[in-house]
Amino acid sequence: MAFSKFLEERRGDCVALVRELKKRFAYVSVLGSDVKATVVRVNKQTTMIADAPDTDAGFVVRVSDGGAFMEYSLDDVSGDKQALAERIVGGLRLDPSLRDKVVSASAIKDEPLVKSFARQSDFENFDEEKILAKCNQVCLKLFKNENVVNATVLVRTLDVSKLFISENRALDQNYTWVNGIMVVNYRNEERMISAREGVSGHDLGYVLASLPLYADRLVEKAGHIAGAKPIEPGEYDVITDPSITGLLAHEAFGHGVEMDMFVKDRALAKHCIGTAVASPICNMHDGASAALSVASYFFDDDGVLAQDTQVIKDGILVSGISDIVSASQLGTEPTGNGRRESHKRKTYTRMTNTFFERGKDKLADMIASIKHGYMIFETNNGMEDPKTWQVQCVAEYGREIVDGKLTDNYVAPVVMSGYVPDVLKSISMISDDFIIEGSGSCGKGHKEWVRVSDGGPALKLKVRLG
Repeated sequence: MAFSKFLEERRGDCVALVRELKKRFAYVSVLGSDVKATVVRVNKQTTMIADAPDTDAGFVVRVSDGGAFMEYSLDDVSGDKQALAERIVGGLRLDPSLRDKVVSASAIKDEPLVKSFARQSDFENFDEEKILAKCNQVCLKLFKNENVVNATVLVRTLDVSKLFISENRALDQNYTWVNGIMVVNYRNEERMISAREGVSGHDLGYVLASLPLYADRLVEKAGHIAGAKPIEPGEYDVITDPSITGLLAHEAFGHGVEMDMFVKDRALAKHCIGTAVASPICNMHDGASAALSVASYFFDDDGVLAQDTQVIKDGILVSGISDIVSASQLGTEPTGNGRRESHKRKTYTRMTNTFFERGKDKLADMIASIKHGYMIFETNNGMEDPKTWQVQCVAEYGREIVDGKLTDNYVAPVVMSGYVPDVLKSISMISDDFIIEGSGSCGKGHKEWVRVSDGGPALKLKVRLG
């Protein structure tokens, strides 16, 4: 795909607006967004082709007078720049009663850089009709099993163009991502459950070719989950599949090390930098350049280049992650984690690809080391309280391990919970394989949704399941 024509046509307008506003503010930047997101969805009742919620087009102006950061969003930046600047300044006047609540911050470093970034993709080879035909094909394949009551196949495409202009920086980027998802409603003699499979990548051809290959596995898995029993609550030796490992990383040391929470003193991790918080074999990273997924970009919404930040090194918490504002408030360097839900929303420190490094153990050896326990699979949801470091991760299902062998005794659902340092310090083995998937989204509290990845190696740990 090519960089947005809409943004390219507004490049000169952004430069002129920055120049006009620099007459009044110490720092000025403009971020332009043009995000085209679509979803093609097929099930028994409906066929749908529509815009997805990620769709976004517009601009946000950020200024600083040396004491506060202020922002103004707008749909377009064309027209008379002096009049537009007056309108923006009028909308940015800070309520005098809030002056004493402004957090002091160092000046933003606006280091010179002019660069264009692009990730190659094959989107131009596929129209919506081709995507729809593949979804119908996969859906019919799923319905061949008589226990499948309904099946949904959807393909979500994302084509992102962003333009960042400040006095000294001119950056643009274009990249794509695709999520293919299959969900079945499966009924046996006792109950009806839902199960899913997915595949993701930056090429449509790869995703569309891969979806049918997972159809039989999805139906077989659904049959096992439909026959699953509740787990007996207790503490077990547990192996997490890459999806659950990614969820644990995301919930345990994702939100907890978002440094805008440090500014507000809402994260216990703020006081634990430099201390042991995990097993010595644990190393954890976050960063848009640390892996390739839906959360991988070239620069963040603050105009900071993507990075690979090591959060945990040999069990020691060594760093948090930050957007440019929280970094300036804390006197640290930004890590390229400033992200917006849209041009109409504020930038927050947000996770990207958050994962444990691969280890040295074979998965077969990890399973063989367990007398009795479970391997748990597939992220359902999770939550963490950054102030107390309590974490909860919900898996779609688990399989019992008996005498070092993975059985077909399925349990569902499965909830893993505990105090973050206790959970991470119990990690005793880490697999040498590694999977990163780009299929999910994450909110800041109950809102501010952005795309994030899942995955990592398999972990062996001791934890409470229920």
